[in-house]
Amino acid sequence: MSALSHRASRRSEPQAGRGEFGRLLRAEWTKFRTVRGWVVALTAAALVTVLLGLLSASSNHASCGAGTVEVACPPPLTGPDGAAVDDKFFFVHRTLAGDGSITARLTSMTGKIRKPDVTPGVRNEVAGLVPWAKAGVMIKESTKQGSAYAAVMMTGAHGVRMQHNFTHDVPGRPGGVSPQSPRWLRLTRAGDTLTGYESADGTNWTQIGTAALAGLPATVQVGLFATSPGDVTVTQGDLGGSVAAARFAEATGEFDQVRLQGSAPGAWRDDDIGVSVAPDGTEHHPGRAGRAGGAFSVTGVGDIAPAIEGQAPERPLSSALTGLTLVIVVAVMFITAEYRHGLIRITLLAGPRRGRTLGAKALALGLVTFAVALPATAITFAAGRRILLDNGNAVLPVSGFTQVRIVVGMAALFALAAVLALALGALLRRSVAAVITAIAVIVVPHVLATTSVLPDGAAQWLLRLTPAAGFAIQQSIPEYAHVLGHYAPIAGFYPLPPWAGLAVLAGHAALALGLAVLRLRRRDA
Repeated sequence: MSALSHRASRRSEPQAGRGEFGRLLRAEWTKFRTVRGWVVALTAAALVTVLLGLLSASSNHASCGAGTVEVACPPPLTGPDGAAVDDKFFFVHRTLAGDGSITARLTSMTGKIRKPDVTPGVRNEVAGLVPWAKAGVMIKESTKQGSAYAAVMMTGAHGVRMQHNFTHDVPGRPGGVSPQSPRWLRLTRAGDTLTGYESADGTNWTQIGTAALAGLPATVQVGLFATSPGDVTVTQGDLGGSVAAARFAEATGEFDQVRLQGSAPGAWRDDDIGVSVAPDGTEHHPGRAGRAGGAFSVTGVGDIAPAIEGQAPERPLSSALTGLTLVIVVAVMFITAEYRHGLIRITLLAGPRRGRTLGAKALALGLVTFAVALPATAITFAAGRRILLDNGNAVLPVSGFTQVRIVVGMAALFALAAVLALALGALLRRSVAAVITAIAVIVVPHVLATTSVLPDGAAQWLLRLTPAAGFAIQQSIPEYAHVLGHYAPIAGFYPLPPWAGLAVLAGHAALALGLAVLRLRRRDA
């Protein structure tokens, strides 16, 4: 053979390989769709996912009291980027027109925490600060809740921070500063850019960070604030899972040497932003402020941060476990039926490479499963969310990208679980054993981790190491480092980021498929 014809022959081999794989893929697709039971079962998995999801949403009702009348709960407060936020604090402020700055010395920060009553009827309050209690200086678009802001603050246990628009947090100088140590704080405005500084002596300043608040109006509010989220304690439940409880807490900042630069006309005004008002008109846990000469004392209750408490929009997708179980059964039968009827040798002879044949079978199954699961998860997510809202539930808002990620990601989870179940069927070659094994490694760890059966630590390790890690793809509300909460699987928070969790499931599927290929290459296949 000439060199030219030899090179031509080598170039044609990959094309033949691709054509061969396409032929195998079409054969496996034909095989799947001609078995009515598999098609019916996969369709049933999609229908079960939708129907149970909508039934779960329909059974979830909520209402909020307005005197003696129950009304639908108001929608969650949203911040500048559309995320749900808490915006409750006491604000001593003035109007700032144009560019300017505020400088103040925080001489001390103290607080109170409500503990369980020792004596019935006697309120038990102890001195202390929760880790994310806050007091400092702020420039805010307006006194409207959820409006744009930037603030430089002392915290209860995380030193000086600069935060803006609820989700952004930048630490100050490393090493930490005690809330009882005097600290100078400064916040300047130049157009839409706000810059935060801190100082130990009021002379030598360190820049903390900057915030660009697009569209900030010419006239804003500038002043001093204080707030404190509740004291969150997590205890072990009777069955092993954790239980979280939040108790009242407040923070007080003592300020002096307050200086404003720029146009700040008018007198200081006090506003308890977001304070709750009882039906009789009284304020529930109000803040307060006092002034003596040039010194200010500001006490606040609440938080300025992302909101993580509420109804997550992915809740109707809890029905996916039932549909996923049916998918696992179909996937296992797709391979074990050939062993049971003695057809596996014919299947393997369809291609020169057994691994390629199994890969075509896995890809065909994965694509079919994804195509069936995608509309099912989309309908369950969208219609379930609508039902929750119609039933008076306050559903936490999420971005359009997050919604697409949840829907597409859950369909991918179904497909990867099907491939993993297929690989287990090829390894074990027995339908019952393979189905039980697949359910044991995919479904059972998720059930155990998200109920009260296991301690949080064990639950998190299950969702890191087992294929059940893939369920992280459905988490819509992220874990925020500057928000103290019950970040546990039982509360809907997974230990891995969404795509990382799905990657763990994909890794298990690839490993099992690789082991199945190795076994198929044995002479006794």
